[in-house]
Amino acid sequence: MLIRDPQDIDKLEWQKMDGLLPVIVQDAFDGRVLMQAYMNREALAHSLESRSVTFWSRSRAKRWTKGETSGNTLKLVEVHADCDNDCLLVMAVPTGPTCHRNTDTCFDGKEHEVTPDLAFLARLEHLIARREIERPEDSYTTRLFEAGIKRISQKVGEEGVETALAATSGDIDELVNESADLIYHLLVLLRASGLTLADVTAVLQARHGGQ
Repeated sequence: MLIRDPQDIDKLEWQKMDGLLPVIVQDAFDGRVLMQAYMNREALAHSLESRSVTFWSRSRAKRWTKGETSGNTLKLVEVHADCDNDCLLVMAVPTGPTCHRNTDTCFDGKEHEVTPDLAFLARLEHLIARREIERPEDSYTTRLFEAGIKRISQKVGEEGVETALAATSGDIDELVNESADLIYHLLVLLRASGLTLADVTAVLQARHGGQ
């Protein structure tokens, strides 16, 4: 159930845990699980109204908004209840590291990131966007943007042909490498054209829905 207003809040099973519900926070962009906490009615209502994710601290017995001291906030996108209405999934956009240890998520270790493999495409898209804005001199991506959309388009065409040739020859390792080059250059082309991978995904989803 999508939680939008006070009427939706009233449908939740608050009595099961003495007025608290567990909350899983997920990155709305790349799907990573960022943290787990608790909300009461007040915290959920404040989150919906302010669009800043807010929790209830059991140890301090008070409401707290993520980032109120660190500045590492969570911008609310959506709140969903599970099938039993006793657990919440919050989709949010993080500003800075979510964990107090200065890691992106509370589930990342010092030597290992807990990240779905495909989520890397979203992170790569973010990096490409930063490269377009910041234009560091030693970056290949910067050189592509400065060369212009015709050159970027040419590179996509070249990598597409090389990917097809690798598949035709049966060279699996080369196919994987050329596919990586193709996807990277396509992301750069989309950015240069004012588009994102989400725009492409939306078309695929629409096509799938029509099947």
